[in-house]
Amino acid sequence: MALTDLPVFQALKSKMQWHQTRQVVLAENIANADTPHYEAKELKDYSFSDHIGRQEFGISTKTTASGHITGTLSADGNGVEQKKDMFEVTPNGNNVVLEEQMMKVTENQMDFQAATSLYTKSLGLIRTALSKT
Repeated sequence: MALTDLPVFQALKSKMQWHQTRQVVLAENIANADTPHYEAKELKDYSFSDHIGRQEFGISTKTTASGHITGTLSADGNGVEQKKDMFEVTPNGNNVVLEEQMMKVTENQMDFQAATSLYTKSLGLIRTALSKT
């Protein structure tokens, strides 16, 4: 078993992938800030308990009956939901508020950096524990 197969590392990798997907969604919102009738999108909130044991590029389904379909859900838009209760609605029907989206981008970047730092520190702790000195 590889060190990165430990549940804490799987959860942190999953969290970083969620932040990458969220960055794409936020960038799309900013890019469409002037598009008439465009509605801002947001990812569902991340929960570590929902992602422990998750495969690297998707969530594997469990077949509990013979008639169930097996498959994998990927992070390419799944979990994206329309958000209609934004701060303001502009005259063209577009509800993208650039200031709000930029704050979300900054928050997302800081959270991603925290997750990568935690991942790096965890690897360092394991290396220290396994060292011969």
